[in-house]
Amino acid sequence: MTQINELQHRITAALDRVAQGVAQMQERAAQASSQPAPQPGIDPEEVARLNEALDEEKLANAQLEERVRKLHETHRQELEAAKAAVVPAPNVDVAALDLEMQRLRQSNEMLRATNEEMRIALAENVGEPHLINKAMLAELESLRAARALEAAETKAILASLTPLIEAAVQTEEAN
Repeated sequence: MTQINELQHRITAALDRVAQGVAQMQERAAQASSQPAPQPGIDPEEVARLNEALDEEKLANAQLEERVRKLHETHRQELEAAKAAVVPAPNVDVAALDLEMQRLRQSNEMLRATNEEMRIALAENVGEPHLINKAMLAELESLRAARALEAAETKAILASLTPLIEAAVQTEEAN
C-alpha cells in the first residue's frame, strides 16, 4: 500500500511537471500565433511527445487509483466480515458466582469450627451428641454450597459456549 501511495505521488508530480511544460508551450504557441513571425525554440514534435507522455501518465494514474479503490473496497469487506464474525461476550452472572463462593467459604469455616470443637471434646474424652449433629449439619451445608457453586460455574460455562456453538453452526450451514 505504501508503494502504491509513493508511486501515485511520483506520477502526480510528473503529471504536474508535464502539464506545466505543456502550458508553457501553449503560451508560447499562443504568443507565436499572435505574432506573425514563428518563434524559435518551440518544437511541435516535442509538444506531441509531451502530450503523449501526459496521456500515458494519466492512464497510469487512473489505473493506480482504480487499484487503490479496489484495495479499499476489499479492506472494507474484510473488516465487515471480521466484525460479523466477532462473537458477543456472554452474559455471565458474576454476582451469582460470587454469592455461591461466599456461601461455600462460610460453610467450610463453620465445618472447621465444628471439627475443632469435636477435637477438643474428644481430647477431653467427652462425647457430646450435639457437636456430632452440628458437625453433620455443617458438612451437609458445605456439600450444598459446593453443589450450588458447581451449578453456577456450569451455567457460566454454558453461557460462554452457547454463542460460540451457535456461530460455528451458522458457519457450517453457510458452507
